[in-house]
Amino acid sequence: MPKPDYTSLDLPRPPPDRPYVLMNMVMSADGKAVVEDTERGLGSKTDQRLMRELRVNADVVVNGAATLRASGATPRLGDSGLEGLRVERGKPRLPTAAIITRSGDLPFDRAFFTARDFEAIVYLSGEAPREQRAVIEATGRPVCAVPRGGEVRSMLWHMRHELGANVVLVEGGPSLNAAFFAIDAVDEYFTTVGPVVVGGHDTLTPVEGHERFPADGLPRLELVSATANHDTDEVYLHYRVRR
Repeated sequence: MPKPDYTSLDLPRPPPDRPYVLMNMVMSADGKAVVEDTERGLGSKTDQRLMRELRVNADVVVNGAATLRASGATPRLGDSGLEGLRVERGKPRLPTAAIITRSGDLPFDRAFFTARDFEAIVYLSGEAPREQRAVIEATGRPVCAVPRGGEVRSMLWHMRHELGANVVLVEGGPSLNAAFFAIDAVDEYFTTVGPVVVGGHDTLTPVEGHERFPADGLPRLELVSATANHDTDEVYLHYRVRR
């Protein structure tokens, strides 16, 4: 079954103020990122395998709170061979999981909070009620406060300088993706185009929630690879952000 190999990406050193950032999404042929509020149904098992291969490269896997609520979020690889690659490279068996939230309204019954086979951290906006920090910390997961209006930039600084992360993988959702693009903090963008059409006027695309970029300020991407899988009718795209 044809697919690219995402386990051994040739990545440069990160910039001094943040980790090197990869972003991964799946979308329909008409550019929609969800079906009935989740990404389930858009990608095949091959797409899911590629997602896990990308995690081999990451020190931290980050999701937005909406993704955690809708689909759950863990950094698991689901494959001892992939875990072994990380160990051979001197990394922990699994990446650290991270959630960023403005409200602190999180589903504490999800594996992100209940599992103990991986490390995890919550980045909590200064916009959240003060008492919410103690509620989250009671789950056993540490909380890092990030200032209102500068949440993503502060989160990335903390990941780079306090967690020692060189590579971060962003797995959505769309509003979190938009926040990363808004501060020019995406280095490589991976997307699977699935062979379905979702439709809908208000159906989310992979990047939502930020003011439209001006025509002379659009983020520009350089195509690294495009692989067609005729068994699943998917296309796997890998871009590098031009600077």
